Amino acid sequence: MRLKSLQYCLAYITPVLVVGSIYSENFWSYAAIIFIFAIVPFFELFTKGSTQNLNKIEEEIAKEDPLHDWILFGLVPVQYFILGYFLYQMSNELLPLYYKIGATLAFGISCGILGINAAHELGHRTSKHEQFMSKMLLLTTLYMHFFIEHNRGHHKNVSTDDDPASSRLGEGVYQFYFRSIIDGWLSAWHLEAERLKKKQLNFWSIHNEMLLYQFIQGFLVLSIGLFFGTTTLIFFLAGALMGILLLETVNYIEHYGLRRKKNGTSYERTMPVHSWNSNHPIGRLLLLELSRHSDHHYLASRKYQTLRHFDESPQMPTGYPGMMVLSLIPPLWFKVMHKQLMHFKQTTS
Repeated sequence: MRLKSLQYCLAYITPVLVVGSIYSENFWSYAAIIFIFAIVPFFELFTKGSTQNLNKIEEEIAKEDPLHDWILFGLVPVQYFILGYFLYQMSNELLPLYYKIGATLAFGISCGILGINAAHELGHRTSKHEQFMSKMLLLTTLYMHFFIEHNRGHHKNVSTDDDPASSRLGEGVYQFYFRSIIDGWLSAWHLEAERLKKKQLNFWSIHNEMLLYQFIQGFLVLSIGLFFGTTTLIFFLAGALMGILLLETVNYIEHYGLRRKKNGTSYERTMPVHSWNSNHPIGRLLLLELSRHSDHHYLASRKYQTLRHFDESPQMPTGYPGMMVLSLIPPLWFKVMHKQLMHFKQTTS
């Protein structure tokens, strides 16, 4: 079991590649993005991954093994090291523009995979220190409201038209970006206002987490501009935006075209059939089992190392990195996924 636990150390491949890309100061700055979105998708085209789940005893051992938590916790200081190193390099006026663009893409990958994906796992934990680490990671990509909207909004409304982060049948990814980002941010304000109202707390107070998030993020942006200069700030904002777009691309592919049935005024319970699943091995390890998304929505409290495969859940034809690239070409995406949807509906009818 300890060997199975150690396999998740492969999640550190991404930060190693990112640091190497930023360190290179040449065309190797594109190494991270080439690996994640070209090499990994190529290899995952020829793999299917294991559908095997842990048995009850193995699951209990894995759930209690602290190594899984420390692998996750370690990503927090690593992300802040990457942020500091990135800002330092971007402030060097002697470095060429082509390098800085590559380094910014690498930083954006770090924002998406460490700053948001690891934060997503931590945000579902119940302890205050783990939730604090989640918010610290989200800060690095200026997406702190995700903590509110994802946990209180997305998981409640997933695979319905009430959820900004659930893509609709026939909706292209670029159209989805605008709807999900804007409506998700507005939804977080609405959810926080509801929470404050129930607790009879003032909206314009320190109890309003959305207000605090805007202040904290604004302070970070201002600090970067003052200490590192406007040009470095622009590169930081570009990297943070890329992290956000990576998240929203993942949101787009995870629930595309899947909908829960409405029973009167409420929806049926979220089941494994309401999320696209992928067992492709490289993506599973790099993303800490995020691609076993069906089980995550079925029981959000499950830790990443215990997520299960369900035969009845719809399966992606390849892993997350490849599906993300495919989504960026809408005609090809529609051709592949509408065929997958038709096959899924035929096998479940």
